[in-house]
Amino acid sequence: MARGGTPEPGELAEFDYALPPSLIAQEPAERRDAARMLVLARRSGALHDARVSDLGRYLRRGDCLVVNDTRVLPARLLGWLESSERQVEVLLLHPVGPTGEDWAALLRPARRCPVGTTVALGDGAARATVTAQEELGRARLRLAGVGAVEPFLELHGLPPLPPYIRRHLKPGGEDWARYQTVYAARPGAVAAPTAGLHFTPELLAALEAQGVELHRVTLHVGPGTFRPVRAARLAEHRVEAERFEVSEATAAGLSRARREGRRVVAVGTTTARVLETVVRPNGSFAPGAGATELTIVPGHEFRAVDALLTNFHLPRSSLLLLVCAFAGRERVLRAYDHAIAAGYRFYSYGDAMLIKDGVRP
Repeated sequence: MARGGTPEPGELAEFDYALPPSLIAQEPAERRDAARMLVLARRSGALHDARVSDLGRYLRRGDCLVVNDTRVLPARLLGWLESSERQVEVLLLHPVGPTGEDWAALLRPARRCPVGTTVALGDGAARATVTAQEELGRARLRLAGVGAVEPFLELHGLPPLPPYIRRHLKPGGEDWARYQTVYAARPGAVAAPTAGLHFTPELLAALEAQGVELHRVTLHVGPGTFRPVRAARLAEHRVEAERFEVSEATAAGLSRARREGRRVVAVGTTTARVLETVVRPNGSFAPGAGATELTIVPGHEFRAVDALLTNFHLPRSSLLLLVCAFAGRERVLRAYDHAIAAGYRFYSYGDAMLIKDGVRP
């Protein structure tokens, strides 16, 4: 930090902004596509106010709209310590090993759960024993009495709402449907790809009817999406690996669009991360599955994505860094200033921003 409190280039503090708490959306829009949409010209910084339902006016015939079809697991479990009956929050992240008994997890409060601790889950018949403690609340658990994990979570788990939603420990009935995209198909995420929450079946059908191609990729959103960036400088920041898959059909369709000069429009930062992971040097796309460790910060050269639909993200977050990498820090933060002044709603259940080559429909 330079004298006088001004951040130096490359410092995380450059990506801060002040948000009135009243603009943190606590409820989704009454209708998904009724959310507001701020259109930002990627190079000029021009702005235009619209609605998500207007999206078709800003897309062209032949554009490829790419969505992330991961399905959010109800992976948050409220358990209790067998030794003291104190409540413990368990967020199951992903299995470790082939048996399905060992899982990576986040525990809260982790300090009360040393190795050997047993947490009762569900109706009390299931158990999770801590087999390893890691940093930042992460742990390894051995499950017993759970059976198949996904049915157990459907019965006993809660939607993993982010902590800035005040009811995150006691989600309402609407959250089961609304913290999930309408095209969610492949279970594995512990946070929603929030830009996709704005789509309705009717909006998707209207876009396809006007000649917009719909393509799907999968990226199972992990805890890194809501963890604060801890590195003071961007060069030191790393985003946690997340599992992804790109089908042969999607890779072929996007490669064909690239050859024909058509645009690739990513719905969400998670989709952008997948596409930038699998794009080849010649601009075509490789099918495959794996775990991406790609960290996108300003200075990244985008080769896969031409336009981006995204939500408004937390200050100093990995997601805000990606958006600033795509459209420029000053342009994005000016757009955020406009959104705050105009009363846009922020974060997971909030409004959207479309970043493209100009603001004209």
